[in-house]
Amino acid sequence: MSKVEDFLTAKEEQEIIAAIIEAEKNTSGEIRVHIEPASKIDHYKRAKEVFHFLKMDNTKAENGVLIYIAVLDKKFVIYGDQGINNAVPKDFWDTTKDIIQAEFIKGNFKQGIVNGILRAGKELESHFPWLHNDTNELSNEISKG
Repeated sequence: MSKVEDFLTAKEEQEIIAAIIEAEKNTSGEIRVHIEPASKIDHYKRAKEVFHFLKMDNTKAENGVLIYIAVLDKKFVIYGDQGINNAVPKDFWDTTKDIIQAEFIKGNFKQGIVNGILRAGKELESHFPWLHNDTNELSNEISKG
């Protein structure tokens, strides 16, 4: 796999966007996916940079979740804002990582991302339920670097 564009098909990207929309239906939380070829710095630090670049740290409830993927490095990070980090159980990020990784190991990248998104959405829903005046604060599109 030489390019980010080869990582997912257009149809798979649309299925991921549909999963984001589904996951965000019942929560004020925001979920984004960012895919890039590689990172020259630590992947966690890079995910934090991307989180800031995508303005995910500007949500009013600090409840954004980023799934960051460095394709050629074969690494991914789930990065959550302070509000969600303070609310979820301590093992939440590890269990979500395991759900994604189980599919990635089999080469099912789209399904791993979808499963991670839906898992994060359920957890966000329990801590940050959707209220009648909530708005979608961030794009649901997959960003690429």
